[in-house]
Amino acid sequence: MEQKPPSAVIEAAHRDHLTSLPFEDTRDFDDADRGFIAALDPCVVKAADGTVVWDNDAYAFLDGEAPTSVHPSLWRQSQLCAKQGLYEVVEGIYQVRGLDISNITFVEGDTGVIVIDPLLSTEVAATALKLYREHRGERPVVAVIYTHSHGDHFGGVLGVTSQADVDAGKVAVLAPEGFVEHAVQENVYAGTAMTRRGTYMYGMLLARGPQGQVGCGLGQVGSTGEVSMIVPTVDIRRTGETHTIDGVEIEFQMAPGTEAPAEMHFYFPKFRALCMAENATHNLHNLLTLRGALVRDPHGWAGYLTEAIDTFADRTDVVFASHHWPTWGRERIIEFLSLQRDLYAYLHDQTLRLLNQGYTGVEIAEQFQLPPALEQAWHAHGYYGSVNHNVKAIYQRYMGWFDGNPARLWPHPPEALGPRYVAAMGGADRVVELAGKAFEDGDYRWAATLLDHVMFTDDEHAAARALYADTFEQLAYGAENATWRNFYLSGATELRQGKFGTAGQVTAPTMLAQLSPEQMFDVIAISIDGPRAWDLDLAIDVTFDDTGDNYRLTLRNGVVVYRRAAADAQTAHATVRLADKLRLLAAVSGDATSPGLEVTGDTDALPSLLAALDRPDANFNIVTP
Repeated sequence: MEQKPPSAVIEAAHRDHLTSLPFEDTRDFDDADRGFIAALDPCVVKAADGTVVWDNDAYAFLDGEAPTSVHPSLWRQSQLCAKQGLYEVVEGIYQVRGLDISNITFVEGDTGVIVIDPLLSTEVAATALKLYREHRGERPVVAVIYTHSHGDHFGGVLGVTSQADVDAGKVAVLAPEGFVEHAVQENVYAGTAMTRRGTYMYGMLLARGPQGQVGCGLGQVGSTGEVSMIVPTVDIRRTGETHTIDGVEIEFQMAPGTEAPAEMHFYFPKFRALCMAENATHNLHNLLTLRGALVRDPHGWAGYLTEAIDTFADRTDVVFASHHWPTWGRERIIEFLSLQRDLYAYLHDQTLRLLNQGYTGVEIAEQFQLPPALEQAWHAHGYYGSVNHNVKAIYQRYMGWFDGNPARLWPHPPEALGPRYVAAMGGADRVVELAGKAFEDGDYRWAATLLDHVMFTDDEHAAARALYADTFEQLAYGAENATWRNFYLSGATELRQGKFGTAGQVTAPTMLAQLSPEQMFDVIAISIDGPRAWDLDLAIDVTFDDTGDNYRLTLRNGVVVYRRAAADAQTAHATVRLADKLRLLAAVSGDATSPGLEVTGDTDALPSLLAALDRPDANFNIVTP
């Protein structure tokens, strides 16, 4: 089944957007080009085995006027995000942009360079460092700063430094307090599901082009190389804390629970430059990302932006972030940060006002409008997060999933609901006929709802499947939000071609290595197949030889409980001695015979525990049962 062109309904909507949005405001293009030094040519990065891990040249089609298959506002944003190369922010601060979904920043000290946010993978980080050094000289890396706990801001660290240099004290690694805990927890506990959904969200396996993936709003897409981690050597714990590295003073502001659970801003007095991490970028961010995460706090987010304005704005000449392009000049900086603050505060406050009038999350999202000043500010547009799904996230944060209507307290799951609706409407063929009429009328949301029920009744219904893919495609063409577009196009692709699976690693080995023993036990606990373990009653003592730590694990009623305890072979069914925590990971993965694992007592105890583990499915269905 081939892709279809945009419908007349979508084309008409885009013509309206061209007249209602401020396309005459081209300051972002000036800012995105300012300070340009050199581009990478070709902008293609390969791993050691020749695999392409980054290809920005695939976006060469982003030229000229927007085609009717892309929302003109999203086309504009993608053009900006696809700009790549080395840029001077101010003399002494340089960014490489367009070499990953995120930016890498180089701050020059007396003898070396401080690296901020070394991208997602080692290959692109190494390439960015090489590009910087080609134009600024062979300065050694003296420090790395992680602004926050998301992988695209630390995963490439081994491309700019080494664990040996960090261990030797040659390179400091700074991060906000709680960084390691949150980095591994978010990427491991729900890593399989988040990676599968992230493949949809970022359109990673979609073709690049006017009818395909054009970016994700925050950048183009994430690189797909080796993900790494080095544990920070310096934890930043309080606002106002200062550190001087290689002659460069840095003043920190903590911003936990905003775009990431562990996040911070920081200011360079020498350069009059403020780094806002990922809390003030040129789009509306996510309060609940479509790939899945904990709901973020827009009230706290707005508060930290106010604090940043009050603390730094009067002494700042440029503000830059971990995505997009900088903003220069005191007045424009205050305007930018203030509108970003107002954006999150307005979403929060008005959602709370309306939920206290009895509106549900869906109802609030449907009627929600931003003030004119925010509607006309390009950086407040929902290219990555959207007003619609952020409002629902705020409702969820305060009220949970239940909207208060008893009829919706105990709904059927889709596999049970679909057949009932289809039967009530006269059968699958009749529902497809109704969906076809909705499609012709341009009511694609209703068509998708009807066809969803058919799919969960008969996912092999050819006419339904074809029309469902066509419907998703039109919804994608009309979306200003890049992640919505990618979700719709991914759904259409899987309906037409079958599941394309999951892109990239679920969890990198170097990240798994940072799991604490307690977090590893958590991974075991959330992997237990409860019903299969109902009848098991086990007590296992676990000792780690490298640290001397002892734990008692029990499995009863399908629940793993762990405590620190002295090993006691008299009361435990078995004692397990492990060389280190990595050997525990290997055992969980099924390796019970390699060196580094010794079991005394009941030799069936550990195999019984491991046999109760469920293996995650990285290729689960999304648009079909």
